[in-house]
Amino acid sequence: MKNNYNPLYFLAALGNGGLAVSFFMYLMFMVPHPDTPMATFNHIYPYITGENTFVSISIIIALLAMIYFAVKHFEKVIWNVKEFNKFKKTDAYKALRSSNGEVALMAIPLTFSMMINVLFVLGAVFVPGLWDYVQFLLPFALIGFMIVGFFSLKIFVRMMTRFMTTPSSFKEEANNHFSQLLSVFAFTMVAVGFAAPGAMSHNLVISATGIFFSILFTVLSVILIIVWIGLGLRSIFKNGFALEASPSVWMLIPILTLIGITGVRVTSGLAHNFLGTDPHPLIFFVGLGAVITAQIVIGILGYSVLKKLGYFNTFVGGNKNSAGSYGLICPGVAFFVLGMFFTHWGLVQNGVIDKFSVAYFIILAPFVFVQFKTIHVLSKLNKKHFKSTTEKEPKVQEKTA
Repeated sequence: MKNNYNPLYFLAALGNGGLAVSFFMYLMFMVPHPDTPMATFNHIYPYITGENTFVSISIIIALLAMIYFAVKHFEKVIWNVKEFNKFKKTDAYKALRSSNGEVALMAIPLTFSMMINVLFVLGAVFVPGLWDYVQFLLPFALIGFMIVGFFSLKIFVRMMTRFMTTPSSFKEEANNHFSQLLSVFAFTMVAVGFAAPGAMSHNLVISATGIFFSILFTVLSVILIIVWIGLGLRSIFKNGFALEASPSVWMLIPILTLIGITGVRVTSGLAHNFLGTDPHPLIFFVGLGAVITAQIVIGILGYSVLKKLGYFNTFVGGNKNSAGSYGLICPGVAFFVLGMFFTHWGLVQNGVIDKFSVAYFIILAPFVFVQFKTIHVLSKLNKKHFKSTTEKEPKVQEKTA
């Protein structure tokens, strides 16, 4: 599609990958795995073959959902890579790299970071005995995130250098949205990736390396959150929120989820590998509780803004297309994922509620609702943007902001 392509279509792949991981959360927190930090094939299979039919069917449904969204994820990654390589040869690509919209390129390392996470959970769940070799595999995960982190910094540094050295290169009047937070989203995804070997590796060097780079990308992200929100709000208050870029009002939700999970992993890695103890569960109650309350406020405010602007009627239910519409998927996935972490690490581990009690399912209900509402929106977007289930090329969309 060349000139009609937009790198923000990588968010379609990102959303599918996130949904694949979201269904893993049911297995992660509901299937017992006392000897490992995450549920693996060896823990899951006995429940599939067990006598409780309801549990077996529930696990199979979660596994099928993981497979479905993982396949869609890789399918969209391959399509995007092909289209992006064509797009790079066009004048539209040159124009993108000389505008505020260059930040859309950050969706590429963001998506590849997610791909590493998807591969990791698929391997753990579907490959028998793979966890026995996880300590050997974690250094490779570290290398993978180093490569993705390098390319994310390369894109970002080039963009910021242009903003700082070329007069009027950054158009403040065209910054009446929070799309620049896409760079923060990419960096926090890299940070949470580094935090995984930081938390799970038994090798002190590997763990320390993962934690160090995780802190580096997290600190960079926090600084940029302050900068981009400040600049964005100034332009929004002056010019109003740009309609087509308005899904960016929710971009802080997945960013906060990634920062929250990074905090959990770094805290666990420091406690286990440096202090030789378990972190106190109250830390997670306070930390994750603070993050999830912030997400609720942002979610309510963002919904009000999107509703007032008529975004849903125009770009989701209406006849206009925008690649940026896929930015609606990650906030829903992220809210569900952090909700699972908060429910189990913040509430169950602190004895506030009992696992599988009535209160437990009542608390999970709104998070599960958001997850399935997100799947519904993704389905509607796919029908709008893609001609059919057999034709992978999106319909021609309106020019994105």
